[in-house]
Amino acid sequence: MPARYPNRRAAGQVLAGALRHLSRLPNGIVLGLPRGGVPVAYEIACALELPLDVFIVRKLGVPGHEELAMGAIASGGVRVLNQHVIARLAIPEPVLDAAAAAESIELERRERIYRPAGAAPALRDRTVLLVDDGLATGSTMRAAVAAVRAAGAARILVAVPVAPPDVCAALALEADEVVCPLRPVDFSSVGEWYVEFAQTTDEEVRALVANRSGRQRPENHDSQNLKER
Repeated sequence: MPARYPNRRAAGQVLAGALRHLSRLPNGIVLGLPRGGVPVAYEIACALELPLDVFIVRKLGVPGHEELAMGAIASGGVRVLNQHVIARLAIPEPVLDAAAAAESIELERRERIYRPAGAAPALRDRTVLLVDDGLATGSTMRAAVAAVRAAGAARILVAVPVAPPDVCAALALEADEVVCPLRPVDFSSVGEWYVEFAQTTDEEVRALVANRSGRQRPENHDSQNLKER
C-alpha cells in the first residue's frame, strides 16, 4: 500500500485487486457516489467486468461548518442523521429540514444530469458494490446503504480507498462487507490521502458511465489522466 494514492484512478485499481473474487459476478453492479466516487468505481467496474451506474447521496452539512455532516439524504427519500453531532450542537429540527430541502434540489438536478433517460437500475436481488473515493464521517455512505437495502439488494458491499477505522467498523454493522485498504488512525480529510485530488466534474461522471455502458468514449481528463478502455 502506498502512503498516499496518486489519484482516484489508481485508488480504484487497488480496490479492484481486493475485489477480484467478484469478477463477472452474475447480478452484480457497481454504483459510484458522485462525484469523486465515480472515477474510482469506473476502474472497479472495468476490472471486474461489471455494469456501472451512479447512486446519488447528498451530505447535510452543519450551517457555517458545512464540512461537518449532521446527516445525509439519498434517492428514494432516505434520510440518515448523525445523532451525535445533532445532540452535541443542539441542532433544531427546522434547521435539518431546511438543509434537507436545499440538498434535495441538488440531488434532483444530478439525477437529471447523470440519467437523462430517467431510468435508475433495478437493484432487487442484486449484489451491489457502493464506491466512494473515501469516507470521513460515513454519513453519506450510510444513507446509500440504507437506500440500496430498501431497494431490495441481496448483498451490499462498501468499497472505499481510505477511511478511519471507527467509520469502517460502524459501516460493517450495516453493510454485508466493507473493503477499505487504508485505515489511518490519524485522519482529518479524504484529500490528504491523495497526491492529486482535483474536483471531479459532472461531465467526467457522465463520460465515465457512458463509456462503461458502451455509449461513447471518455474524454481525456487531465485531472485523472484517464485512459481509453
